[in-house]
Amino acid sequence: MAYAPAASSSFLTRRGIVFLLIVGLHALFFWLLASGMSHRVIDAVLGPIETRMIEDAPKPKDEPPPPPPKIETPPPFVPPPEVAIEIPSEAPPPTAIRTVTNTAPVSQPPPQPAPVAVARTAPKSDPRRPLTQPEYPPSSRRAGETGTVVLEVYVMENGRAGDVRVKQSSGFPKLDEAAVREVKRSWRLVPGTENGKPVPMWGQFAVTFKLTD
Repeated sequence: MAYAPAASSSFLTRRGIVFLLIVGLHALFFWLLASGMSHRVIDAVLGPIETRMIEDAPKPKDEPPPPPPKIETPPPFVPPPEVAIEIPSEAPPPTAIRTVTNTAPVSQPPPQPAPVAVARTAPKSDPRRPLTQPEYPPSSRRAGETGTVVLEVYVMENGRAGDVRVKQSSGFPKLDEAAVREVKRSWRLVPGTENGKPVPMWGQFAVTFKLTD
């Protein structure tokens, strides 16, 4: 019990000393800040701070284009001088032989003979063999059909009809057919001639159909 007061008084004394030291350090720090001594202390510790401006690296300059090639100017054209050479003309020798070509006259073609007139006669009926009348078709007779048919007949040298065709119809086919059939069957004609000689030739003949009592 006798040691308790001594321990507590020494403890308080130490704490008081520490507290006073802390307060004193803070007061010293604020004084230094207020008086500018802090900057000097920092300069003395760290030394002066140097700042340098770093310039941008220089950009490479574009190389200039190469100069254009030199073109040599051709020398001016100088035309060559004209040289006239005179050659004396030689006269032909007096004994020159002249070639003479004799061309024969062109013979004219012989004149064409004058065309010979051809005496031609057309076929016709023979008086010694009168032309027969074709048979009247019964149906045409009952119907009262009449008319004339014109035929082209190719007459041979012997007078017979080689071919027959209708040039102009009578208007009724049965009458036309009856006339063609009769000419081919029984007609005998005088043939056509050229310069008096019988030759095959076309001739025209008419056949008339009419009703009688």
